[in-house]
Amino acid sequence: MPEHANDTYDHLISLLDSSSIDYRLIDHEPEGATEAVCALRGHPASEAAKCIVLRVKVDRRTTRHVLAVVPGDRRVDLDAVRALFAARYVGFSDPQTAERLAHAVPGTVLPFSFDPELELVADPDVVAQPKLYFNAARLDRSLVISGADYERLAKPRVERISASASAAE
Repeated sequence: MPEHANDTYDHLISLLDSSSIDYRLIDHEPEGATEAVCALRGHPASEAAKCIVLRVKVDRRTTRHVLAVVPGDRRVDLDAVRALFAARYVGFSDPQTAERLAHAVPGTVLPFSFDPELELVADPDVVAQPKLYFNAARLDRSLVISGADYERLAKPRVERISASASAAE
């Protein structure tokens, strides 16, 4: 496990403990794919936070990075993100940039931003969840909190950025 994974996990737990947020840790077999880890944790994918780092080209000189958080049974609507930022282009960030900004490897990205260069946007269906599940910066441990507590603590920009997983990109 990369060293920053432990740092990110510790940072998350410290943040939760200092905020008096009710949470539960779930240990499970190492897994990062949304559908598979939902099965291990025993909940529907709609209750999972799927976290994707995006590259947003606002214009020729301005690139922003966005952490998009959508329900696990949906996909990021790139057109909605493009409209939200009045951008020319939106796509998935390369793995190295995503790992650097999220302080986590793919499959363990938290629905929190601990980097000022990474803007956090969450779909309203994420913050509306009574129980929100996500990998806790580790493939072998997950966390569950309420969507309301997540919104209060992470302070995401809440915008409709998801679409049906069966819809074409």
